Amino acid sequence: MKEIKTIGLLTSGGDAPGMNACIRAVTRAAIYNKWHVMGIYRGYEGLINGEIKELTTESVSNTISRGGTILKTARSQEFMTPEGRKKAYEQIKAHNIDALIVIGGNGSLAGADIFAREYDMPCIGLPGTIDNDLYGTDSTIGYDTALNTIVEAVDKIKDSATSHDRIFFVEVMGRDAGFLAQNSAIAAGAEAAIIPEDKTNIDQLKHYIGHGIRKSKNSSIVIVSESPKTGGAMHYAERVRKEYPQFDVRVTILGYLQRGGTPSAFDRILASRLGVAAIESLKEGQRNVMIGIKNDTIVYVPIAQAIKNDKPIDKELIDVLGILSI
Repeated sequence: MKEIKTIGLLTSGGDAPGMNACIRAVTRAAIYNKWHVMGIYRGYEGLINGEIKELTTESVSNTISRGGTILKTARSQEFMTPEGRKKAYEQIKAHNIDALIVIGGNGSLAGADIFAREYDMPCIGLPGTIDNDLYGTDSTIGYDTALNTIVEAVDKIKDSATSHDRIFFVEVMGRDAGFLAQNSAIAAGAEAAIIPEDKTNIDQLKHYIGHGIRKSKNSSIVIVSESPKTGGAMHYAERVRKEYPQFDVRVTILGYLQRGGTPSAFDRILASRLGVAAIESLKEGQRNVMIGIKNDTIVYVPIAQAIKNDKPIDKELIDVLGILSI
C-alpha cells in the first residue's frame, strides 16, 4: 500500500453528538503521527465540489463539547452515481489524499465501501449515528447522548400523563432499529416499546393493552420507533381512539431534538478512542474496515459486514421491560 502522508476526513448523513470529538481525535492523532489532515466539508457532496481545507490542532480546539459537526454534513445523490464518484476521486488526487476516513451511519459507510472498491482507496469507517444500528460495534457515536435526551424528555412527559390520566405515545428515531425505543423505555419506566425488530404476528397494541396498560396504573407511556415497520406513534394513537375510546390519548414526536445537544461523557470518550484507533489502523495497513468497540475493546470490522449484517436487539431487554412494566 502507498505510504500515507495525507488523510481526508468527512462526516456524512445525519449528524450525531460526538462527531466533533471524533473529528478532533482523528485530526490530532494524525498530526501526532506527522500526517496532514484535509477536512472535507459537507460530506460526499463537498468532496465532489472540492470543499476541502487542511485541519490543524487549532482547528479542532474547544470542539469536544459541541454537538453537530464542524465539517458540516449533507446527503449526496450525485455520489451515488459512478460519474459523481469519479469527480470525488479527481478531488482526492488533486489534494494528494492517500486515505479517507468517513464518520457516519449505514448509508455513509456504504458510500465508502463502494468508493474503496472502485478506486482501490484505503477507507476507514467510524460509526457515527444515533440509531446504533451498525453491526460489529456495541455502541455508535451519538447513541448514548440521544438516549439520555429521550429519557429526559419522557420524564417530563410523564408528569403530564400522570396529571391527566393519559396514555402517551412517544415516537423516537432509530429508522429500522429499535435500540433507542427499547432502552429509553426501560430507563424511563415506560409501559411498552413498539419496535421494528418484533417480527411476531402478535398485534403489539392489543398485547400491551391486554397485559397491564391501564390495569394497575392511571397513566401509561409507550415508546414507538419511527420505522415504517411499526407505523409510528400516530398510527397507534389513532387505533386506540377507534378501538379503545375510553382512553385519553396523546402523541409526542421528539424528532430532531434527539440529534442535538452536548455529547455525553460516554460519547466523547468513545469518539476519542475510535478516532485515535482509525489512525492506528491505517498505520497497521488496515483498509476498508469500520472501527468498532466490543466489550470495551477496539475491533476492526469489514465495512461490508458492518453495513449488510443486521444488528440484533438482545431479547433480554424485551423481557426486562415486560417484567418491570406490570
